[in-house]
Amino acid sequence: MEFIQNVGALLVLIGIMILIHELGHYWAAIYFGVRVEAFSFGFGPRIFGFKKGDTDFRFSLIPFGGYVKMTGQSDTGEAFEASADEGSFMNKPRWQRLIIAFAGPAMNIILAVGLVTGIFMVRYPKMLSVDGPAVIGHIAPGSPAALAGLREGDRIVRLEDSANPTWEDVAMREAGAVDIPLPVIVERKADQGPQTERYVLTPKLDAKTGLGYLGWSEQNETLVASVSPGMGAEKAGLQKGDVIIAVNGVPLHSTMKLHELVRASAGKPLDVAYARAGERSKVAVTPTFSKDDTPEGRWMIGVRLEPRYVFTQLSFPDALAESVKQNTKSAGLIFGFVRGIVEQRMSPKSLEGPIRIGQLSGEAAREGIIPYISLMAMVSLNLAIFNLLPIPILDGGMILMLLIEMLMQRDLSLRVKETVLKFGFVFLMALVVFVLYNDITKTIGG
Repeated sequence: MEFIQNVGALLVLIGIMILIHELGHYWAAIYFGVRVEAFSFGFGPRIFGFKKGDTDFRFSLIPFGGYVKMTGQSDTGEAFEASADEGSFMNKPRWQRLIIAFAGPAMNIILAVGLVTGIFMVRYPKMLSVDGPAVIGHIAPGSPAALAGLREGDRIVRLEDSANPTWEDVAMREAGAVDIPLPVIVERKADQGPQTERYVLTPKLDAKTGLGYLGWSEQNETLVASVSPGMGAEKAGLQKGDVIIAVNGVPLHSTMKLHELVRASAGKPLDVAYARAGERSKVAVTPTFSKDDTPEGRWMIGVRLEPRYVFTQLSFPDALAESVKQNTKSAGLIFGFVRGIVEQRMSPKSLEGPIRIGQLSGEAAREGIIPYISLMAMVSLNLAIFNLLPIPILDGGMILMLLIEMLMQRDLSLRVKETVLKFGFVFLMALVVFVLYNDITKTIGG
């Protein structure tokens, strides 16, 4: 049943992505008078469809993709040579062809912004510390941050050229900066008053996420998001919504700090201080050793924590502005990740293919409509950026060739175009094989 749910959620998500993307190409082509011969949902042989005007709207055998075929193009939607037909794609000025090529990714960007805007108008989650100073709440032992000498409670007052960054700014820069030295200035409390300390930190590659890792996390209140049945936290009376204040007298300002304290307990009872509805209490919680999620096993008390949020509803202008801001930051992170792969600083193993996206789609759909729409927005933005990469056979490859032709003020030869497209096709097929293999190994390996 879970597999069926995953497949269904994936098909709906991909279907919307394909429809929106290809509608961008279709509408732009129609606007400029280009004859559209086929609007295909999927690749391969036509299964069924209908014809309206000059266009055959069809469903094809392989549902993972789609294309708009214009006069003067091959069956996969790539232009080859001019036609005598006035409605031929190749007979249109290069600037019009460029807009038609860009319209698909543009629609995916618009979809991502629109979906996030709608979510923020209904439920905008704001972390209590999001606008405040970036204060370090936990430093993992042996991490780059720990080895450099940073301490819990340090406030980051400058990261590279950014003064007083928020923790979101810090996390975004850290994620895409594998093996890149980052100058950091922190303010530290001391008996004689605040002191300024300067460091240079170099994020290392996190094998699990494929992103940059410094080993620090922000200072925030830790909220119990859920309690696992039958484990120590439930037996001690902890409930969803409790705010954990301290463990064994150690103030808790980060979810990672709790994991560290539970791991160090080696199964001994922990004195957990918490707040519920404004009242403070203390209970003894006994950890349980579990091998459910890791081969080597670990000590757990049975709670899932998350930073404390306040939820509100934004007006349309504010929601749109926040959506544009969030999508811009996400796009920067994606481009930084791609750059890191090209520079061989980051691992391509963190790329997600259709199998993993199917699993994520099913999980998000089971959580509710807002998580599912959030995932759809994220996938739409990723699809837009992927299609804008200068890879032949993708929209970005066509845009690059058009820009080259505009600079040269003449068309590239048919042989050059065919050679480039063949190279792009081989590269794309190799990438598909890689992400499928990567998905399978992740799924088998848990």
